[in-house]
Amino acid sequence: MKAEEKSKVLLLEDDPNLGFVLKEFLEHKEYNVIHREDGEQGLKAFNLEPFDICVVDIMMPRMDGFTFTKHVRKTDKATPIIFLTAKSMKEDKIEGFKLGGDDYITKPFSMEELEARIEAVLKRTGKAKKNEPAKNNFAIGKYKFDYQSQNLSFNGKSQKLTTKESDLLRILSLNMNQILEREIALKLIWGNDNYFTGRSMDVYITKLRKYLKDDPRIEIANVHGTGYKLRVAE
Repeated sequence: MKAEEKSKVLLLEDDPNLGFVLKEFLEHKEYNVIHREDGEQGLKAFNLEPFDICVVDIMMPRMDGFTFTKHVRKTDKATPIIFLTAKSMKEDKIEGFKLGGDDYITKPFSMEELEARIEAVLKRTGKAKKNEPAKNNFAIGKYKFDYQSQNLSFNGKSQKLTTKESDLLRILSLNMNQILEREIALKLIWGNDNYFTGRSMDVYITKLRKYLKDDPRIEIANVHGTGYKLRVAE
């Protein structure tokens, strides 16, 4: 993939070993990554060239992640920012979102979780990988799902879906036979993962199960404590 086609990540992490590992992993996943070890150097890099997303450690020398974000948001309200921190205090999360952060991940975390959160934020903010074609047509067992027309069909019968139903079914379909994390789905579709949006998503999951009930090979399974999985048996 050409460098200009890759999503560009500014990674601010003061631990050189962790920073190296994260940079290597994200580059392996086809991201273009610039790594800096403090907020001052990060701000210089940010002002020199455009980035698709910033992944920012909160606790850094010379300039912490919150101060970096304050400076960025004075001139740039759009570039998404994900915070990394060893803390899990609610106050830090609230402060991060107040400053204009888009997501928050607590150390220790898996590389796969970080990648999933980056992808979710990029898609939500319209900055997904430039070479990634939008997939809008899906075969779900015997069903055909057209995301653009919000139409689900089975044996010549059609069901018109709402926008939220279509968004949720598309994400499930993109992750077919894999776990879709509840928090990622909520932030991607609703923009947050609070109690009320969580209950709303549960209602939509119930509706989708009803729409897909005519093919016994299809199941939207709850994965306890994690999320959902759209299973289609062979």
